[in-house]
Amino acid sequence: MNTIYNVKSLEGLLSGTNVVTQLSVPKLVEKVISRNEGVLTTSGAVSVKTGKYTGRSPKDKYFVQEESVCNKIDWGSINQPISEEKFSRLYAKVLDYLKVKDEIFVFKGFAGADENYRLPIQVITEYAWHNLFAHQLFIRPTEEELKKHEAQFSVVFAPNFKADPLVDGTRSETFIIVSFEHKVVLIGGTEYAGEMKKSIFTVMNYLLPEQDILSMHCSANVGKDGDVALFFGLSGTGKTTLSTDDDRKLIGDDEHGWSLDGVFNIEGGCYAKCINLSEEKEPQIYNAIQFGSVLENVVVDQNGKADFDDGSLTENTRAAYPLHAIKNIITPSKAGHPKTIIFLTADAFGVLPPISKLTKEQAMYHFLSGYTSKLAGTERGVTSPEATFSTCYGAPFLPLPANRYAEMLGEKIDQHNVQVFLVNTGWTGGEYGIGSRMNLKYTRAMVRAAIEGKLNNVETVKDSIFGLQIPVEVPGVPSEVLLPNKTWSDENAYFEKAKELANQFKENFKKFSSDNLEIEKLGGPII
Repeated sequence: MNTIYNVKSLEGLLSGTNVVTQLSVPKLVEKVISRNEGVLTTSGAVSVKTGKYTGRSPKDKYFVQEESVCNKIDWGSINQPISEEKFSRLYAKVLDYLKVKDEIFVFKGFAGADENYRLPIQVITEYAWHNLFAHQLFIRPTEEELKKHEAQFSVVFAPNFKADPLVDGTRSETFIIVSFEHKVVLIGGTEYAGEMKKSIFTVMNYLLPEQDILSMHCSANVGKDGDVALFFGLSGTGKTTLSTDDDRKLIGDDEHGWSLDGVFNIEGGCYAKCINLSEEKEPQIYNAIQFGSVLENVVVDQNGKADFDDGSLTENTRAAYPLHAIKNIITPSKAGHPKTIIFLTADAFGVLPPISKLTKEQAMYHFLSGYTSKLAGTERGVTSPEATFSTCYGAPFLPLPANRYAEMLGEKIDQHNVQVFLVNTGWTGGEYGIGSRMNLKYTRAMVRAAIEGKLNNVETVKDSIFGLQIPVEVPGVPSEVLLPNKTWSDENAYFEKAKELANQFKENFKKFSSDNLEIEKLGGPII
């Protein structure tokens, strides 16, 4: 460990009389209410507001430039460097700041449901509600595990400490800094709790591949016969909705590792979007919001009733709750090797097939691409659908070069003969504003058929733009729905729009081309 900059130890902070460790959920809820950090809702959940920051601050995320990691990190606009000197000075300031607080809260737990690969962590927070969030999102230790618990990574979260960019070398008052040598994530200047969750995921995305384990931003479930399915997809593609199935047990909804033994959940809870949440549409999520859950930026009336349809604070309203709040789960959160992988995309261009089979090369191409659409009106200045690409469906959380993850995925597909499908949950019959959203009933039927192996050996036709193999029949789905060009009233307009999207895929893939010529040739659009 490099001590040239005299990096402060956590021991001095944690030995203070103001440290409160491993409080129960009821005690943490009491603290949240008594400290006026939040209010209790009619469901028993705690409702809090995160102020200025209602989402992550990816431009304020840094990795310390340490000798052991310098040649491994994929440096760039996402993985920004900060010097050891700047980190150590800022770290010392934050520890001094926390040391004089009336109370600070410590949670000890794990990341990783597989005991062979889990990471013991501790989360040190200024707010009680942030500690409650950590208690619900990470894996909680048993009493016996707690006795032997030794944290190998620590999150230090001081939301009210603001950096001085001119002195501290940050872009703004906000900072999320990962030091692998000192095994610390340092967070300040933001109250958004998701920074804790995603920082530990980022750490796991560095550590797991070093152990030959593929880390994945996906949901996972398992059938009665032990058949595992993975669901990759960016926000709004239906990842949570489609992985929630009464006939299959949920392994996890967001972060997983794939080892030599199979798949395991990295987390112990869920962090679900809850804008427009209703018991009718998403009963499992709705009913999971119970005592001890945390609602972020959800508008609550004077009687404590949450209004999930009110997005006046942000559209990114969130609910954090433990996995055991969902009835249909597998415990512990791990299972065997996947038989099926589903890549989800909400294509607002309306040109990708509702379901198509992918070769290994196509799977790697689409994994590296990570495509979905931004819709007109969702962001200022977006007047028509825009293609958006997020490498490996999780670009903001990948410290290593993308090829590392893609190559591991390709190896896993080969080793376990995994069937991979691309499912479009977006538009059909025309682009957004002209066509209509894919019928969820049909999408569920397609996903079910894929997972049950009913599409493994069916007749297919080749898409003339993207080279994808489209099944000509899927149980429970009208055949005319399956071929996108046949759903458009103007077939020429379809081909023009499809070529437009294919060219955007090609443009985006240029950053990978030099190392992936074969993948680009065999997996990309064929126009």
